[in-house]
Amino acid sequence: MTIATADEALLASLGYKQEFQRAFTPFEVFGVAFSIMGLLPSIASVLFFSIPNGGPSVMVWGWLVCSLFILTIGMSMGELASAAPTSGGLYWWTWKFSSPKCRNLLAWVVGYSNTIGIIAGVASIDWGCAVQIMAAASIGSKETFIPTSAQTYAVYAAVVVSHGVICSLGTRILARLQNLYIVLNILLCLAVIIALPIATPKELRNDAKFALGNFTNMNGWPSGYSFFLSLLTPAWTICGFDSAVHISEEASNAAVAVPWAITMSIALCGIIGWAINVALTFCMGTDLDSIIGNDIGQPMATIFFNSFGQNGTLALWAIVVLVQYMMGSSMVLAASRQSFAFARDGALPFSKYLYRMNGYTKTPVNTVWFAVAIALLLGLLAFAGASAINAVFSLGVVGAYIAYSIPIICRFVFENEFKAGPFTLGRFGLPCAVVSVSFMIFMCFVFCFPSTPTTNAQEMNYSSVVIGGVIGGSLIWYYFPKYGGVHWFEGPVANLGGEGDVVKGGEKGEKGEEGSVDVVEVEKESLDEKASR
Repeated sequence: MTIATADEALLASLGYKQEFQRAFTPFEVFGVAFSIMGLLPSIASVLFFSIPNGGPSVMVWGWLVCSLFILTIGMSMGELASAAPTSGGLYWWTWKFSSPKCRNLLAWVVGYSNTIGIIAGVASIDWGCAVQIMAAASIGSKETFIPTSAQTYAVYAAVVVSHGVICSLGTRILARLQNLYIVLNILLCLAVIIALPIATPKELRNDAKFALGNFTNMNGWPSGYSFFLSLLTPAWTICGFDSAVHISEEASNAAVAVPWAITMSIALCGIIGWAINVALTFCMGTDLDSIIGNDIGQPMATIFFNSFGQNGTLALWAIVVLVQYMMGSSMVLAASRQSFAFARDGALPFSKYLYRMNGYTKTPVNTVWFAVAIALLLGLLAFAGASAINAVFSLGVVGAYIAYSIPIICRFVFENEFKAGPFTLGRFGLPCAVVSVSFMIFMCFVFCFPSTPTTNAQEMNYSSVVIGGVIGGSLIWYYFPKYGGVHWFEGPVANLGGEGDVVKGGEKGEKGEEGSVDVVEVEKESLDEKASR
């Protein structure tokens, strides 16, 4: 049996026909997860969380500690991905391994948390890209240009829409782009790790005591809690690795490629990201207030400006923006696949329109633009202030952690017939799951607290409001009288019929008064015809 045939057979055992082209090699699957993390531009986007909440020491040691915890999440998820590699991933596993009494509700919550969380990831990445573009404009104007929220949003909208265009292209083009993304990511990281210490003036170079041991708390929380708040930087950066899961149906040898892509991308980002943070702490000087509060509006851009000067910073920053832009492209790709899988099972509004494969590109163009539209709406939070748009960054992490933790819990709490795939932790699976879930639950609470103990409406952390709105809205939609999901959602819907049957259109029928599902058109395919695809 060839790899392609084995992939198709495994997918069929999960209830789905092969609709995507399996054009992603294992290396390119790794590239999707790795490029979404983006490392240097990601750290640049959220460095404002770690500098005021501990400074150099948390940038170094907080990153290291958080990376190890995140690796346990990746290993637990990798086991599930190896056993059942499907684009629906997280909510599919939740439904499969839960009790029949609660599986529909849990799968619904996970599906919506994952969908909105990953689209929030698109919004936060592309907002970071827009801010970086504006920082370049500020540096180029010698800080005479200070962008408004409207100007930044206009750039953000252009970035998001352009990603929609890119992700509407054919699968093979999107797969090949990952090779470029990997190379640029690694070269940029190495360039900064090597060049920054060389270019930094002596007066801005820090000794080991400051770089590795200084703890600066600017926001007023107790030092211990301030340390936990700083972990949003590594948690947001090393996130989105479930993107490898969402392209499972486009990956060759998915049962092996997907779990290894998850774990290796986390491990590599943890190591290289730690080296980047060490370079920054040795080369940032001791005046942390000036790094946070200046007209450039971007802490890492300020560090580069102090070390490389205007021209050097602009040259390097152009590559940072490019890599950040590539991150957004990969995230839209993952968001569209998750939305496609959820619409395939009839769970999203307008699912019959969203669950369509473009006949020319063989990609789910409708869900690409669905993700773009929601991201544009989330970006409007910028007009409510910095705290409101920062909630989108937290939503990307908290929404992901809710979706990550529930299927891991379900696997071990409920009776089920879990059969490990090629990637397995064996007897270490349960301890790893306990550590990973405990970490995610704790961090979800941490990220909902405001940045300072005394706050007001302008500076409040709106993460709990946004996250509560998402979860609450999904529950209202689920229990809505007559039309809510509780009346018709039955979890993943197989689009394969009996032996050799394929459901045409893949649209879930509506329940009649007695709860029966309408008959959909079925086309017979011989086994020979299947084998020839």
